[in-house]
Amino acid sequence: MALMLSATAACSLTTCTPSVSALDKVRQTGVLRVATVNSPTSYFVGPDGPTGFEYDLVSRFAKRLGVELQIEVAPSAPAALELARTGKVDMAAANLAVTPQREAVVRFSAPVRSVIPQVVYRMGQAKPDSWADLSGRLVVPSQSANAEWLTDAQILHPTLKWEETVDSDAEDLLEQVADGNLDYTLAGSDLVAINQRYYPKLRVAFAAAESQNLAWAFPKSHDDSLSRVASDYISREGQPELARLQDKHFGHIDAVDHLGAVALATHVQTRLPRYRKSFEVAARKSGLDWRLLAAIAYQESHWDSAAVSPTGVRGIMQLTMQTALHLKIDDREDPLQSISGGARYISAIIAKLPQDIKEPDRTWLALAAYNMGMAHLIDARKLTGDLGGDATRWLDVRNTLPLLGQPKWFRKTEHGYARGRQAMEYVSNVRTYYDMLVWLTDSGTPPLQAVQADESLLLDDTPIESTPTSVVPDAGEVLRIRAPIL
Repeated sequence: MALMLSATAACSLTTCTPSVSALDKVRQTGVLRVATVNSPTSYFVGPDGPTGFEYDLVSRFAKRLGVELQIEVAPSAPAALELARTGKVDMAAANLAVTPQREAVVRFSAPVRSVIPQVVYRMGQAKPDSWADLSGRLVVPSQSANAEWLTDAQILHPTLKWEETVDSDAEDLLEQVADGNLDYTLAGSDLVAINQRYYPKLRVAFAAAESQNLAWAFPKSHDDSLSRVASDYISREGQPELARLQDKHFGHIDAVDHLGAVALATHVQTRLPRYRKSFEVAARKSGLDWRLLAAIAYQESHWDSAAVSPTGVRGIMQLTMQTALHLKIDDREDPLQSISGGARYISAIIAKLPQDIKEPDRTWLALAAYNMGMAHLIDARKLTGDLGGDATRWLDVRNTLPLLGQPKWFRKTEHGYARGRQAMEYVSNVRTYYDMLVWLTDSGTPPLQAVQADESLLLDDTPIESTPTSVVPDAGEVLRIRAPIL
């Protein structure tokens, strides 16, 4: 009887309410609270709103759970990890590397992707090939995964020394190396590749490890309900989205080498001012983003209105004679006429694509057709579907494009051989130039707007040829710019 009274008293104090699991709590509140950081690899506010690999993926996860996403921006990845560890958020998605030290305090999901930790130095300095070759200051963010990597490396290399800073994140340190204010830093291969666009003097010395898994972090407790669902989503349902998001955010970052980045940054100062107004006017008339037009023109001619390819295409947009006639262009080397014609042409291609193709895939597919012709794009999309891919997705069609140059495959198509690999590279280059121009100009104009255009402007089987000019940087200072940390 006494035991029953004690139990009753305990129930009165605790209300005997069954504990609610982390997953049920999220569903009951209707909100998934996620800590992240401002970074081009995680989360940033772009011209058309919030984006970033982690943000896009976790947004899809929240939608899968049927709840709203609530983002809390932490000052650093370790700070985001701490918010998850203490349960102040439901999870952290901040490009978090999985390390033994971190696994001791948080629960990680299945990996969302992997990167290679790289030692970075500045062009013109002696290239170190190993830890033993370092002869200057090596600095990494405090409490970062890279600091943990260095601690592990010191076991095999006792003379290895480095500094940790609380005042700079990984991007700040990359900028310091590029400016010559720091000798070395250690950063993930994705972040290094992105920043090499803007700091062409950054160089990779050597890899600190073969790879490093990145994952979502959850509070470490007996309740793993939310982390299990997240891991299941990543491992099963999220795989197609993972591949598409990888392509969206990282699939083209290596398309342009450091010389190309130098050239573009220089030409933005020396050449673009002559034509920017023309791009803006043409873009308004055609419903496009002027930076997309400028990126196409840069890929075609490097903004040289007198450019002539070996095949006879001319002008800043490299129009063929037949295309120019169809578009009623009298002088292909006149920048105004060329830019206007190119804008009408690409907008017509975008308008003619099936309506079930959404942005940004719609624009990337249109660019492939701009390069090799709509007929060959139709072939590539059909072949993509035949092979089990999604013909509305650029990633799937991109992987099919090289097959158009192989007899085994192009003989199965209606229009035969096409330079599909060139079209694939063309789109990658334009995407890279477009991204760089968005960050360089930072005008806030929403990119990739779908438009309604006059389909009579479209030539189904007449591509506008592309013959990239050689990349030779002009003299002068390279623009100092940063990836979008907003």
